[in-house]
Amino acid sequence: MVLPDASGDVLSEMDVDSFRRLFPLRFFETHLVKSTRPDGRSLAEARETSSALGAVASADGSALVKIGSTRMLAAIKMEVMTPSKESPDEGCIAIDFHMPPICSPTVRPGRPAEAAPVVSKQLSDTILSCGMINLKELSLISGKAAWMAYLDIYCLDADGALFDAALLSAVAAFSHLQIPVVSMNDDGKVVVLSGDHGGKEPVNKGKRKLTLSSIPFSLTCLLHKNYILADPTAEEESVMETLVTVVLDSSGQLVSLYKPGGPVLAYTSAIQDCVALTRQRARELQMILDEVTSGMEVD
Repeated sequence: MVLPDASGDVLSEMDVDSFRRLFPLRFFETHLVKSTRPDGRSLAEARETSSALGAVASADGSALVKIGSTRMLAAIKMEVMTPSKESPDEGCIAIDFHMPPICSPTVRPGRPAEAAPVVSKQLSDTILSCGMINLKELSLISGKAAWMAYLDIYCLDADGALFDAALLSAVAAFSHLQIPVVSMNDDGKVVVLSGDHGGKEPVNKGKRKLTLSSIPFSLTCLLHKNYILADPTAEEESVMETLVTVVLDSSGQLVSLYKPGGPVLAYTSAIQDCVALTRQRARELQMILDEVTSGMEVD
């Protein structure tokens, strides 16, 4: 069976679709030999990416991120907690990643998506180990009160590179975060103040934003034979199964490298190429993040 000319008539277009469904790997390989992909991108080209802050009005920080058709909504809710005795001057971050049935035909109602706990663990490991957030900045009163930041990320459309989009949405949400104003009540408890502060002196008036450093950026690549495809779609991931995700911080230092199996061996040269692509991608994502946060102010 020969792949028909895409410039043909309607029947030829139907034949292309049939070929794509019946022989997906051969279909993609006919493009790879030309160093292109079915969506018109080059092998090293990421999809169009955007970020919008403040997507959830009721959250203390939120962001909506789009990478191609993949969409992630991240929201942060802050709550006062009693810090642990082991870390009396530190707050905590709890991260959950959700994949509701609306995000993909492969996610069935009543059944948790297999990818959800994997991505959730990756996000927790990356955010808590890269040094982006100093947990001491979440402390309010040593040994008595600190912030617990609940970060929930919802996948609205799962079209590949889920971790990359989820991580970017998490970073954007923390960039948007405005920590609530709190004070001590008459019982000595820390309470969140309303907009007018009720005449009480805030405890954290000058600590409404977190200082983000060593911000992590990631890029997932597909390895197939001697080809490397950056930012794969869900269809590409299903056909060519060997994934490598590289995470670099804003200074270009390697944070993590994740390869969840797959039939293709990740040789040193391939890993080096993936790191180089990630370094370029990190610069692009930093520019997107800088653009959306440049005009942001704290109330």
